[in-house]
Amino acid sequence: MKDAQCARLTVPLDYAKPEGDSITLGLLRRKALETDERIGSLVVNPGGPGASGMEAAAGLASRTATNELGKRFDVVGFDPRGIGASQPQIRCLTDAERDADRADDSETDGSPDGVKKQETESQEFASRCATRTEHGASMLANVGTRDVVKDIDILRSVLGDPKLNYLGYSYGTRIGSAYAEAFPANVRALVLDGAVDPEQDAVESLVAQGQGFGKAFEEFSNWCAAREDCALGRDAAGVTKAFQDLVRPLIDFPVPVSDGRKLSYEDATTGVIQALYQQDLWEPLNTALNDLKRQRGDGLERLADLYNERGADGRYGTTQDAFVAIRCVDDPRVTDPAKILDAQKRYAQAAPFLDDGRQDGSARDACAFWPVPNTSEPHQPNVEGLPKTLVISTTNDPATPYQAGVNLAKAIKGALLTFEGTQHTVFLQGVSCVDRIGIDYLVNGAVPDEGTRCAAK
Repeated sequence: MKDAQCARLTVPLDYAKPEGDSITLGLLRRKALETDERIGSLVVNPGGPGASGMEAAAGLASRTATNELGKRFDVVGFDPRGIGASQPQIRCLTDAERDADRADDSETDGSPDGVKKQETESQEFASRCATRTEHGASMLANVGTRDVVKDIDILRSVLGDPKLNYLGYSYGTRIGSAYAEAFPANVRALVLDGAVDPEQDAVESLVAQGQGFGKAFEEFSNWCAAREDCALGRDAAGVTKAFQDLVRPLIDFPVPVSDGRKLSYEDATTGVIQALYQQDLWEPLNTALNDLKRQRGDGLERLADLYNERGADGRYGTTQDAFVAIRCVDDPRVTDPAKILDAQKRYAQAAPFLDDGRQDGSARDACAFWPVPNTSEPHQPNVEGLPKTLVISTTNDPATPYQAGVNLAKAIKGALLTFEGTQHTVFLQGVSCVDRIGIDYLVNGAVPDEGTRCAAK
């Protein structure tokens, strides 16, 4: 990116042992365009967990170049520890192993043998993460939100900002609320868009997300049913069955893809989920589903590749590995078979289009076999002394449901801005009402009145 500055920030691997091993974080900055009116730095995190803040800042820099944010803030992105340009990276699976994992639909097998196979694979995944990540278990024990917020406070100090200005999307809202709890006196402004509920455990969060995707699929279905070429038919009430009839056979009969791979049930549903994140992918999704009716899997495979960060050269980014590693230390592990079965049942009820029609199984995931304990857990944050913050929540957000934003705003005593739409996050994405309010808050500290709502034009 033109005019960008890149650097590395050295921080302790383990804050309990500050004189021990160190790691580095990748940084990117686009300086304020009007230095005489500069307010400070705006630190950005796009979520994931596992996504690159450097890439997010590069993207936002072009979108803020002509508004007050670009003029008055240095836009700063950091790749959290273990992610992207930061070193060392969290690494678990090779590219070939990731391809093989995506092609394997064993998760649909709830039989005792199927559960045993899935748990063996989960154990192998956890072991590979510890073996292939530099510093091994020590690194995995210190990649969670607890440690990222300490990194951010060092970053704030290095940038020369007496107080933090922060923009967090999705999981980045969890980082923001955790920072607010750890360092409330060091906050100037927080914008948290697409909230993670700070008190919701892993199971409740999963079910709530299922509800979000279920609602987004209904919205897509209504949009699709109005089209002559709708792959799922013109009757919106029958689209769930039409979709299941289309994708369930992939479990036993995957469809060839032009590059030699085969479209699995897992990749088909992952591709759909990717498209539900933003409405401009609904057209490609409908085309891909129509192609699948003709036994062509390329469209859905491309969407699944986008979700999994697989490039055209077959190489993967590290987001999926980092996602698991961070999740496994941010939340207590779930090992009770009854709780696992109940979660699957409730998820299928919340998002029936994702019900594979097979027997549920109680297989424990990789976190149950993780080599280190969790370092955080859901809780009511204590943010005494925190200045007013801004939480933005979208009514039909497929990944972070609207109520989570309501709950987060209440938990951190922040102002809530409601956006009426169907997408995942919204600030600085072209909705003038939301952008105006968010920029006014970051620049002037002004928060919207209670009950303020915006809608896409």
